[in-house]
Amino acid sequence: MGTASGKRIVVTGATGNVGTSVVRLLSEDPGVDSVLGVARRLPGTRPPGTDWLASDLAAEDELSKHFAGADAVVHLAWRFQPTHDPVVTWRTNVLGSLRVFEAAAAAGVGALVHASSVGAYSPGPKDRAVDESWPTHGWPDAAYCREKAYLERVLDSFETAHPEMRVVRMRPAFLFKQESASEQRRLFAGRFVPGQLARPELLPVLPGIPGLRVQALHTDDAAQAYRIAALGDARGAFNLAAEPPVDAELLAELFGARVLPLPRRAARTALAAAWRVHAVPASPHLFDAVLRLPLMDCTRARVELGWQPERSAVEAVQELLHGMRQGSGLDTAPLAGRTVG
Repeated sequence: MGTASGKRIVVTGATGNVGTSVVRLLSEDPGVDSVLGVARRLPGTRPPGTDWLASDLAAEDELSKHFAGADAVVHLAWRFQPTHDPVVTWRTNVLGSLRVFEAAAAAGVGALVHASSVGAYSPGPKDRAVDESWPTHGWPDAAYCREKAYLERVLDSFETAHPEMRVVRMRPAFLFKQESASEQRRLFAGRFVPGQLARPELLPVLPGIPGLRVQALHTDDAAQAYRIAALGDARGAFNLAAEPPVDAELLAELFGARVLPLPRRAARTALAAAWRVHAVPASPHLFDAVLRLPLMDCTRARVELGWQPERSAVEAVQELLHGMRQGSGLDTAPLAGRTVG
């Protein structure tokens, strides 16, 4: 595996929010000889020391050939849309992941680092944090959670069948960086919603929805955990999040706004109506799941990986908001920047 001087790492989903950060950090690491970035569409700019493969994982039949000689595969590829057609996302996210897992085993890859998510967790508390032993059955009505949870069950069997392979499951919170802001605006608010709406003077009031309390993390901090896992000897699941939890009160402080209580039912009814007519891509099913996500305890990542986020959750959210206002992005198809309005 690899050479005497360094390792060879394969990264799927290499042009997305997390992938661009992981590829950059690996390419800068003196312990890495080469990085192979796999994506459906190749990026316009590529870090030194990287090779690239254009591939649709849901249809690729020769992955094991490309994985041959790799010390680790970091599997990040994921498709969030179309939310109205879960068969499409299932084909890419679940069937594509199965192809990656099987190809890694066939190629004799030493480690598989898989991007799971807080979304894989079963409903849990908002007033205390849970560790990696919390059940991962997801929220069955949301395709994203259903797919993440299904792959957790797949990996349970995969680890038993392939004890020689080191398997790591990362379960990060919501991941933000300035360069991903345009993509995330398109994915969740819609491509025609102006990012300039994230200006404090335009949002004097924010809705306070019961249960809307989540965790966030800067994407580069999550990428550091992926780098450590790919190059080290860790196994198992790791929660990744920064402090403090994000809720309406925290966002109101950022915007200098006041919080107006809004019942869950009213918020969901409005979102469901907009989603049904394709006015917004974020589904009411995902909204239901977010209200039920537990807060995560990240002690294991700090102790076993030696990982610590360098930025707070507030800083990660601030970068997202700044990026939305600026139309920030990168020269990759998923992260293309664009200012609307």
